[in-house]
Amino acid sequence: MATAAAGQRHAPSILRVFSQPKMAAILFLGFSSGLPLYLTSQNLQAWMTVEGVDLTTIGLFSLVTLPYSLKFLWAPLMDRYVPPIFGRRRGWLFVTQIALMLSIAAMSLQDPSRALQLVAFNAILIAFFSASQDVVFDAYRIDVLDEREMGAGAALGVMGYRIAMIVVGGLGLILADQMPWPMVYLLMAALMLVGLLATWRAPNPTDETPPDSLAAAVVHPFLEFFRRTGVVWGIIIVLFVIAFQLPDRFGQNMATPFLLEVGYTQTEIGAIRGVIGIGATILGVIIGGAPVAKTGLNRSA
Repeated sequence: MATAAAGQRHAPSILRVFSQPKMAAILFLGFSSGLPLYLTSQNLQAWMTVEGVDLTTIGLFSLVTLPYSLKFLWAPLMDRYVPPIFGRRRGWLFVTQIALMLSIAAMSLQDPSRALQLVAFNAILIAFFSASQDVVFDAYRIDVLDEREMGAGAALGVMGYRIAMIVVGGLGLILADQMPWPMVYLLMAALMLVGLLATWRAPNPTDETPPDSLAAAVVHPFLEFFRRTGVVWGIIIVLFVIAFQLPDRFGQNMATPFLLEVGYTQTEIGAIRGVIGIGATILGVIIGGAPVAKTGLNRSA
């Protein structure tokens, strides 16, 4: 009883946990992390549908999101090498955000009705840099937060991510009924400034020491993983990591073209799927994150 009482005395208040500068950084970095997702899926599908691209081709474009499932392959390299500015975590965030701003802006120069190969290449670049930003954002959040703050940090990260999905998947589609799609992509590229400003102001983690060698960053973690799991189970787990999101990504891939084909406007799709649907998810994040911040992950479960 005394131990439990002591734990309660030392548990941080919800207000104090959420009011820290690093929590604000995580919220805005979560926004930056979620911003590119729909630009290579739902919004791109809507643009291609409006331009008269056939449904088979639109379906094949779901393959451009594969970097999100394969990002574990180059994540160790981002752990090993340190950019020349802002340190290991913030430096890679800055690099990937600059690359995302440029590649999203470059999409405004594309024409899906004439040069689909260039559109596909541009979309793969966005997905690659977006997946890389996700890798570093997850690492930064783990490094900068204490154990008691993990739940609150995860909640704010997801909230920022979902707000970005509302802006891109909701407001983006609504704007596309008022202006050309290239202009919409330019506006979305400008919103990456939110992530750049958050990276500039975010506090550094206390430990910024990279692995001693490339082998320590790439080879040793895989060897340790297979030692703990065994070769057979290790391969099964790796395949699961690669494949578990694919049905969700591919299954929803044709929803936007289908809704446009049956007569819904981009404004209606953006308002219902982007704003109302994702808004309900944000509400759930707020409700779930507060108990975790107060009582810890295991007890709140």
